[in-house]
Amino acid sequence: MNMTQTVLSRAGRWLWAGLLCLAVGCVTRSTPKQNFIFFPPPPNEPHLQYLTSFGSEASLGGAGNLVEFLTGRRPANRPLVKPYGVAVREGKIYVCDTQLGLMEVADLAQRKLSYFIPEGEAAFKQPINVALDREGTRYVTDTSRSQVLIYGKDDRYLGAIGRPGEMRPSGVAVTDDRLLVSDLLHPAVRVYAKTNHNLLFTIPRQTNSDKGKLFAPTNLTVDQQGRIYVSDTGGFSVQIYDAEGQHLRSFGGIGVEYGQFALPKGIGVDRAGRVYVVDAVTEVVQVFDSEGRLLTFFGDAKTSDRAACYLPAGLVLDYDHGKFFERWVAPGFKLEYLIFVTNQAGPNKVSVYGFVSK
Repeated sequence: MNMTQTVLSRAGRWLWAGLLCLAVGCVTRSTPKQNFIFFPPPPNEPHLQYLTSFGSEASLGGAGNLVEFLTGRRPANRPLVKPYGVAVREGKIYVCDTQLGLMEVADLAQRKLSYFIPEGEAAFKQPINVALDREGTRYVTDTSRSQVLIYGKDDRYLGAIGRPGEMRPSGVAVTDDRLLVSDLLHPAVRVYAKTNHNLLFTIPRQTNSDKGKLFAPTNLTVDQQGRIYVSDTGGFSVQIYDAEGQHLRSFGGIGVEYGQFALPKGIGVDRAGRVYVVDAVTEVVQVFDSEGRLLTFFGDAKTSDRAACYLPAGLVLDYDHGKFFERWVAPGFKLEYLIFVTNQAGPNKVSVYGFVSK
């Protein structure tokens, strides 16, 4: 090889190295200073941190710049438009989009977003909420179809629960042996056997009593002890029942002050008994202890910067996927679990927060 060929060969290697640096980032580049957002804000002891958010495949990560440069193919920029229900399992985030009438599936490892659009008798009309069991079976409430639609891990349609006009399903939760569905039509929580989908009972069990009465049960969740938590939009409260539907207690009340609710929707309970409740009107997520005492809140647009909530709707807590988000955790903090919140307005359709400790 002569001198000219040697120079060209070296130049070629440097060119490819430069392209790789542009596409994926050189390991020697300096890391820009990050502006971490905590709740409650300093000087209080922080417990929650805003991590990241996304509103399309491009903001999720998508295909790399190098692939686009070499092939001329741009990654599909599939957007989320009006998300509501959200669930997380086996490296994927499942989101019901009420405006597009489909389910978005975000693959955290591949950083890609796909649309799940079943057809024929399996088709969506207005999917609201989604829950997954241990086998990966998806249960989707569809208010326009008045049914709970069931899909296997392989996307195969497995059938539906409910006849047209029988109920108006909204929230959904699944345990090892039961499926729970909040019904806005009656209003109640319908508890089904998971195996044969037989209706076991409805909540409240005592319909002639004001104790535990529901007005517009929108979302629900189940804690590790089997207790059932219902965000009652019409009652401006959270109602709590045991596994057999007996009323335990409630908290909240109508209002826009912290500790009150104007339009409660998404709800989740962590392993320590802390209760997270989304309020779509005040646009915050409030956190309560197991007795219903307010601990903190986050998402207020006036104080939360890019971590703000805009028409928040759905919420889910997750202990299994922290590895995908640890790079956003502030130095010196440990990520305990994740909080996913859907926003029906603004660019950040799915916001991810972390419960952190030192």
